[in-house]
Amino acid sequence: MSPSQPDYSQPKELEAYFKRKAEQEKLAQQQAKREAEDLSAYEACVLKESARVKELIAKAQAKSKGSNSEK
Repeated sequence: MSPSQPDYSQPKELEAYFKRKAEQEKLAQQQAKREAEDLSAYEACVLKESARVKELIAKAQAKSKGSNSEK
């Protein structure tokens, strides 16, 4: 084993290593959850705006049909 690597044959070092790994995994999961929430908020906004655009298109088409039938 090289001098720069910790000696994981000792229980304390091994326990500390597992604690660090567990904390890293927890942080990675929290980050993934935040990204998913951000994406969900973005998707909700996109869906809302998409519905609004469709409504505006439908109103414009109805108005256009109304003005065409008057001619």
